[in-house]
Amino acid sequence: MLAVLIAGVVGLVGTLVGTRFAISVLVAKGYGQLIRDDGPTSHHVKRGTPTMGGLVIIISTVLGYAIAKLVTGYEPSASAVLLLFLFVGLGAIGFLDDWIKVAKQRNLGLRSKAKMVGQILVGLVFAVLAIGWENDNGQTPITHAISFTRDLSWELPTVLLIVWVLLMIAGASNGVNLTDGLDGLATGAAVMVFGAFILINVWQSNQSCFMLDPGPKCYEVRDPLDLAVVASAVTGACFGFLWWNASPAKIFMGDTGSLSLGGLMAGFALMTRTELLLIVLGGLFVIITFSVILQVGYFKLSGGKRIFRMAPLQHHFELKGWAEITIVVRFWIISGICVISGIGLFYWEWVVGAF
Repeated sequence: MLAVLIAGVVGLVGTLVGTRFAISVLVAKGYGQLIRDDGPTSHHVKRGTPTMGGLVIIISTVLGYAIAKLVTGYEPSASAVLLLFLFVGLGAIGFLDDWIKVAKQRNLGLRSKAKMVGQILVGLVFAVLAIGWENDNGQTPITHAISFTRDLSWELPTVLLIVWVLLMIAGASNGVNLTDGLDGLATGAAVMVFGAFILINVWQSNQSCFMLDPGPKCYEVRDPLDLAVVASAVTGACFGFLWWNASPAKIFMGDTGSLSLGGLMAGFALMTRTELLLIVLGGLFVIITFSVILQVGYFKLSGGKRIFRMAPLQHHFELKGWAEITIVVRFWIISGICVISGIGLFYWEWVVGAF
């Protein structure tokens, strides 16, 4: 538990201090955010705000985990290493996308196909290693079974399992990316989701099937306590970043942050056997993603009509006249309700065995 605390504190301090330094460097270099011409006109005042702030979140998270391991003297686990690989790998793709935007001064960074190929390659390496990396007990970080709060009876062959992992990573990454449209919105929601994974991982560690005296409803999750260390590090890092990202934002996380954080959520869900529960925990990201799907689908089917004034959903309310801070706080409330509901379902299953 000491490692969990240390990782969170280091992650928090890392972004509180590091983001301030990053803002100074990025402003001096002129690496500012470009604003979509088809977006809300109120966003044009944000033009030039430093972006790529997700890089500080990534560095602070990895540093928090590494220092926690050094202080406590425990070796890194396979699960944590793979999770951080996924986190950093997707962050590198996002960083390249952001870099092209600011360096070439165009609103489009990487081409969609190139970005997708990068996500697939990183996800594929993660999936293959996570499926085949066994420990002494024969456990792998990811199993072949689909899960809700623990593994269900639905098992997938290896090829379909890899496809499922890639879909989860892509879905979660794009969900956070779509949500990252207002100051602090995605960061604040991410803090809640990763905070939930701290609780879930610690609980799974205390109820592990590999304890000396396991209970009747134990969890066969590999390295749960080390996963909690990673969750604590990224929660602290997001919390510190929110200090600078809250309205009016001094810096944006960019695709560097949104792709990496979304992929990390999917990785946690896969490794903690809470894949379908992520739909509840990340309910805000799901709602916003579906608002885009509905808008695009209805637009094509109806010959140009729209359900919302603009998608993603947060921009619809902007065009209705809601203040940005009002939208952010109310969406945080929705995210909090989703996270509390998810944790409640997780604990309820342990008590009554409902799933």
